[in-house]
Formats: sequence, C-alpha cells, structure tokens
Amino acid sequence: MSYKINNAKNAIHGFFLSLAVTVAEPSTILPLIVHHFSDNIILVGLFASLLRGGAIAVQLFAAFYAQSYRRMMPYLRIVFFFRFFSWFMIGFAIYAVGDSNKILTLWMIGIGLFFFSFSAGFGGIYFKEIIAKVFTREQRGRTMADKQLFSSLAAILSGGVTGLILEHFEAPMSYAYLFMISAFLMLFGLFAFGSIDEPVKENISEKEASFGLFIRNAVSLFKNDKRLRFQTAVSLLGYSFLLALPFIILKAKTSFELTGWLIGGFITIQMIGSMLGNLFLWKRFSGDYIKMMESAYLLIIIAVIIALFADAPLSYAVIFLLFGIAIDGLRNADMNLILEIAPEAKRPVYVAIHSTLTSVGLFFSIPGGFILQSFGYATLYLTTLCMLFLGLFMTNKLKKLGL
Repeated sequence: MSYKINNAKNAIHGFFLSLAVTVAEPSTILPLIVHHFSDNIILVGLFASLLRGGAIAVQLFAAFYAQSYRRMMPYLRIVFFFRFFSWFMIGFAIYAVGDSNKILTLWMIGIGLFFFSFSAGFGGIYFKEIIAKVFTREQRGRTMADKQLFSSLAAILSGGVTGLILEHFEAPMSYAYLFMISAFLMLFGLFAFGSIDEPVKENISEKEASFGLFIRNAVSLFKNDKRLRFQTAVSLLGYSFLLALPFIILKAKTSFELTGWLIGGFITIQMIGSMLGNLFLWKRFSGDYIKMMESAYLLIIIAVIIALFADAPLSYAVIFLLFGIAIDGLRNADMNLILEIAPEAKRPVYVAIHSTLTSVGLFFSIPGGFILQSFGYATLYLTTLCMLFLGLFMTNKLKKLGL
C-alpha cells in the first residue's frame, strides 16, 4: 500500500466533504437557517445536535455486524450514497416549500439532517476500521492532520462562496442553493475515499448469536476496561463546548449587525484557524495524543472565556479562530486514542462503544438552549467552562493508565 496515494485520497475526501458540509456549519450558518424559520432558541440547539447526533442509534448495531467483516469498503460506499442523497434533499425541501409552510420546512430539514448523521453511524465504524488498516500508528496522526488541513482550506473557500450567495440571494432560496450545489461537490470526495484499496482483515471476531448477547458483552467489556472508560469520559466532556458554540453567533447578532459577508468571514476565520492548527501545531503531536487532547482543551477554554466578554466583531473573530484550531485537535486525538487501546479483533466494538457513549455530547446544545433561555449567556458560558475544566483534569489522569 502506498501511503502517499492513500493519504492523498483521504485528503481529497476531507476537502470536498468540508466544502459541502461547511454550508451548514453549526456555529454560524445552521443557527441562522433555523432562526429564519423559527424564533425558538431551543430548536437551534436541537438542529445543531441533529447534524451530528443521529449516528448514536446505530453504531453498536453496525459494530455487531462489522466485527466479522473482512472488508468494510463495500458497505461504506452504500453509506456515502445515503449521505449525498439526504444532503441534497434538504436543499430541495427548502427550495420547494420554503416560507410557504415554515413548520413543514423545519421538519424536512430536521429529517434530512438526522438521516445524514444517521448514516454516519455506520460510516464512522467502517471509516475508522479502514484508517486503522491502511495507516500505521505514526501515519494516522499525520494523515488525519493532512485531511483536516485540506478540509480547512476547503472551508475557507466555502466561507467566501457562502458569503457571496447569502449577500446576493434572499433567504430562504440562498439556503436551498447552498445545500443543493454542495451535495454534488460532496460526491468528488466520496468517490476519492471510496477508491482506496482496502486490505483484507485476517484477525476478525465471530459475530455473537444475537444482538442482545452482543450488547451484554459490550457492557461487560466497558466495565472491565478502565482505559476505555476514562477515554470515553474525556471525549464526552470534550464535547461540552457544544453547550455554547451554536449560540455564540446569536449573541453576536445582538451586539452588532451581521451582514452576509461578516458571517462568511467568521466561517473563513474559523477554518483558517483549523488550517493553521493542522499545518503548524497538530502534526507536532503525532504519536502523543494525550498532549494533543490537553492542548485542544486549553484553546477551547480560552475561546469560551473571551466569549464571556465579547461585544465586537474582532472579539468574535478571535473566538472562531481558536475554535477552528482546537476542534480538529480534539477530533484527531479522540480518534487516535481509541484506536490505540482497541485490540485488532475487537476494534469495531471498541470504536462503537466509545462513539455511542461520547456521541451523547453531540446533543449538549439542547440543554445549552434550555440554560440560555432560562438563565442567559453568562450562566451558559460558565457552565461550559466548568465541564471543560473537569475534562482537562481527567485528561491528565489518562497518562497514569499508560495511554
């Protein structure tokens, strides 16, 4: 297997997927789309969760079958088709229904987002297994940093295009065009990763007689593996930034006028941060994934502290820059740490247990909406900081477990 060829295909996948998905970036565009159709703050948090959280329901079910698969790519290609289709249908629903029936439009957007992330529940298991088979321990950190680097570059371009469309087309038609065009851009990345020559896995597990027995075995595995429990807790608490992130742009909207160019600019700045982090920072931690996790936690904490006092565009630019740097580091460290502790034969099961439990954090924006509505921004940000500091403390504990 050629590292250069597979690394290039992984990077191309990241580039075009990011180019597409950035149009519904949960920290900027998606809250504004939902806010266009409804003034309910809690719905903003719900839809931000749907974009990422639909995968929870199926990951263990996917792992139940995947543990006995020798090759994952045929199943991943099916997942890719459903992700493209659900993304395109969101844009078509906005185009066809739009403001004529806002409630129906919201339902259709929500269903599309759910199926987009629901299919990712299968895809995440297959994707991580392929990455673990194709790349060595040292190569994984580099290839994911490269992928995130190209993802950031694509998102920078996407931010400019998004700003242009939002500035020249009226909502909600501008949102419809964003989704439909980006769906076809997504296809290029899906074809690239789908062409990777996956090796056959020799060391596989025999599938249990029933899914219920599989669940019981998974619960027992989780109870008996202390490293898995700690890593899951650290990753779950890492997602606590989602309590506040979808609402930061709404807070900015109350402080100054948000033009289409300014929204696109915030997206671009966040992705420049992502690009800088992957280019100059995260590659340096290749192999030391705990230190990578600690650094990502610290950057997110600094961003939330600034958000407590932010009232000008420049302050929010710094916030989105720091989030852009930190989130990719968090994801990179999270994926590699779980692959480190997982035995080869049980890797799909470990990944599924970890992903299922940590994916609960993808719904943190829902209680975030309740906290904001009931107590205001200061309480929301302080609650987020408390959870982040707890996660940082637990990250230090991972070192003692030999990770």
